[in-house]
Amino acid sequence: MKNKVAILMGSKSDLPHAEKIGAMLKELGIGFEYHVASAHRTPAKVMGLVEDLEKENAVIIAVVGLSNALSGMLAGISTLPVITCPPNTEDLMSSLRMPPGVAHATVLDPKNAALMAAKIIGFNDPAVKGKVRVFLKSAQDKIEQTDGEVKKH
Repeated sequence: MKNKVAILMGSKSDLPHAEKIGAMLKELGIGFEYHVASAHRTPAKVMGLVEDLEKENAVIIAVVGLSNALSGMLAGISTLPVITCPPNTEDLMSSLRMPPGVAHATVLDPKNAALMAAKIIGFNDPAVKGKVRVFLKSAQDKIEQTDGEVKKH
């Protein structure tokens, strides 16, 4: 699948957060799929998923809490872009601190994680880049409209 995003969750309890990412990707017309895999409990599955995703040139968004080993593992074994979007920001340091050579982006807002994935895909897909432009213009227009409404008070 072209322009694919894989949303990997550490457990099913992460699904509500992941669905917010999926909704935004759908709005931007980007294909995605959900997976549950654990760096601690199913490392072989994670390795297999990465192998498959490498063939598809996907962008990965990791939705995991607690120790967040999954995003670090994904970033450490893959050449694909990895975006971490933790649902629980109380343990944020496990998403921010990675050893040298293990690089992923941490984006807290699920819509912004999807938008970042779209921007990455947009480097090679003018249609996706155009959809990102339309989305950004709409956000700007909303602010201008709000500014006009506030000025009237």
